[in-house]
Amino acid sequence: MTFPLKAHHKPVKDYYTALETYARLGFGNEGAVRSAFAELLRHVARAYHLTLIEEFKVERNGSHIFTDGGLVDDFRLVHGYWEAKDTGDDLDREIELKLKKGYPRTNIIFQAPGRAVVIQNGTEVFDSPLDDPENLIEALRVFFVYRRPEIEEWRTAVDEFSVMVRQLAETVLGLIEEERRTNREFVAAYANFSFLCKRSINPNLSDAAIEEMLIQHLLTARIFSKIFNNPEFVQKNIIAAEIEKVISALTVHHFSRGDFLRPLDPFYAAIERTAATIEDYTQKQDFLNTVYEKFFQGFSVRVADTHGIVYTPQPVVNFIVNSVEDILSREFGRSLSDRDVHILDPFVGTGNFIIHVMRKIRKTELPYKYANELHCNEVMLLPYYIASMNIEHEYYTATGDYRPFDGICLVDTFELAEGQQAELFTEQNTQRVQREKSASIFVILGNPPYNAKQVNENDNNKNRKYKIVDERVKDTYAKDSSATNKNALSDAYIKAFRWASDRIGSEGIVAFVSNNSFIDGYALDGFRKSIQKEFSTIYIIDLGGNVRKNPKLSGTTHNVFGIQVGVSINILVKRTIKSQPTAIFYSRTDEFWRKERKYEYLDEKITYNNLEWQTITPDKNHTWLTSELHDDFAGFLPMGTKEGKRADDTGAETIFKNYGRGVATTRDTWAYNFDREKLAVNIKRCIDTYNDHVLRWQEKDKNVTIDDFVEYDDTKLNWSESLKNLLKRGHRIDYEENNIRLSLYRPFTKSYLYYDKYLNERRYQFPHIYP
Repeated sequence: MTFPLKAHHKPVKDYYTALETYARLGFGNEGAVRSAFAELLRHVARAYHLTLIEEFKVERNGSHIFTDGGLVDDFRLVHGYWEAKDTGDDLDREIELKLKKGYPRTNIIFQAPGRAVVIQNGTEVFDSPLDDPENLIEALRVFFVYRRPEIEEWRTAVDEFSVMVRQLAETVLGLIEEERRTNREFVAAYANFSFLCKRSINPNLSDAAIEEMLIQHLLTARIFSKIFNNPEFVQKNIIAAEIEKVISALTVHHFSRGDFLRPLDPFYAAIERTAATIEDYTQKQDFLNTVYEKFFQGFSVRVADTHGIVYTPQPVVNFIVNSVEDILSREFGRSLSDRDVHILDPFVGTGNFIIHVMRKIRKTELPYKYANELHCNEVMLLPYYIASMNIEHEYYTATGDYRPFDGICLVDTFELAEGQQAELFTEQNTQRVQREKSASIFVILGNPPYNAKQVNENDNNKNRKYKIVDERVKDTYAKDSSATNKNALSDAYIKAFRWASDRIGSEGIVAFVSNNSFIDGYALDGFRKSIQKEFSTIYIIDLGGNVRKNPKLSGTTHNVFGIQVGVSINILVKRTIKSQPTAIFYSRTDEFWRKERKYEYLDEKITYNNLEWQTITPDKNHTWLTSELHDDFAGFLPMGTKEGKRADDTGAETIFKNYGRGVATTRDTWAYNFDREKLAVNIKRCIDTYNDHVLRWQEKDKNVTIDDFVEYDDTKLNWSESLKNLLKRGHRIDYEENNIRLSLYRPFTKSYLYYDKYLNERRYQFPHIYP
């Protein structure tokens, strides 16, 4: 690409103007003059999709040094370093001292207002005064265009891997099908593993999901053994060892595991070489966390969507952990280091929250806390593996002593509310779960999954229903809500708040980073009312980023997670003696701040104590953000009410006695069309596909579930829950010409609708409104 900066560009002119201003005012110290160069670096970095991290930490021989800046990419890989000096420094002498101290030599620019030196691979490649703008441009060009070979190799491997891993996954699936027919040893091992998965994780778990776990293990075991330098992990980890039995049975007759995975050698080698360039283990964790996230998004898109897999940015984690520590001290006179303060991350992911909690705990107390009072759960295989090793390595780094972490459980957190669990995978895992269940948890923190519902039944990735948790949501958040449509309460993050609020008992702290829709969502008024009743103090840091509400925003640019929904940090404090009313404090970042600015803001503030808070006084409808609302709205005559539906003709004061949501087809592409004839053709094809399934369902294997039986092909039919239930009953559907009606698909948009009680998922009140 053409270098994105020229001598006549504004950032260059601003740089020299800033230096002249500092000189005129007599400020030549490094702290003042380096800010001007930092702006130049940021400007160029954006063109190369890099981010400048100031005060960048580098590990050297067990200790840390801090460069003035590091340029990192979206994999947290460092492309170059920057060290600034002031006008009075002897730059040559400073460079010599810094290099002796261990500063990186791969690609670093040493800069003072009047001169720049670039060193690459230990060799000085540029040295020039900067009084001429062209020299400044050349210094930056030399610095930015340099490409570390191992990183270039890594990027190439990532591009190839995204294609290759799917092909290998399909090959493994084909092999599984073949082995089912011929390999009794594999059939037995797989059946046992399937039984364990369904008993331990989800009784509705499909064969496809179980097969995916095997593929994840097979394709990633080398990464764990090589990069974490832990070749015995798959034998020692209590879950990995169980899966190894199935993989061994799968591979025993037909191929060598090494031969089978040989096409991935370039990718594995690229990961290993790249990780080897990272000396700081925290940065290595960041790198591997990103590899994990990219792996899921490329290989397991549906799983990523169901579980809301998003890597939690470090500034968010740091801020939450620091705030929890300060609130423990202020509200309870306690600390994360204190005994009997049990800490739980119920959705641990790759372990970031537990690791940062460990760094807050006093070194003298860490062995006890690690062995007894740190707990975490994970329901998916890959993050469970990574979290286990990350946490164990953190403990080894802090103490010099390796101990397996017995506080991590492979379990569905919401399932823990359901009462007595059967054996969960292995006896050791079951013991860990029981120990956690018996612990008096005081702090719950983390990043719960956000996913209200699957986009489409054809995804076959349903969020699981939980009898106890769902009932608790119904009895509290739903009961207290005045909304008619309460689908938002099905979101996993809402269930997480309900579960955590119950789990901490009469006192404690719940600190989650989550979807922020509860702050002002109409359907979540009951949620707001309930947490006001249950907690004594509530802190909400609104990080914005809701692209659906504000199309001027970009999820990639403005959202701290790079997603479409808004995000907030939420800290809920419960005291035995509750002050009345609940104190609610609200703070928000600027709507248009880029995510990097939000990270910087959290790093600058460190903890909740340093924020400027707005005190929230909810109105009678439990609305929190009331500044732009008009008080008279609630006095208007309603169009319809629940009471009106129940009352006689002269009962409740409403305009209409009855009302409904319209028609929800769950298959608009099929059920609506501007052309009546095309609609008829589409619906007939839909019905033919369904009726063919009815015939085949009568002859299917009795052990096959409905989710695994149906064919998910968006070009033939969109499945829904009610249609699957109809199929299970063996009910045929007949085409009826009279079912084609003229409708309003959207306001002012006429369209034909196939109005049918079977092919429309819900018709609500329309059969009564238009019989």
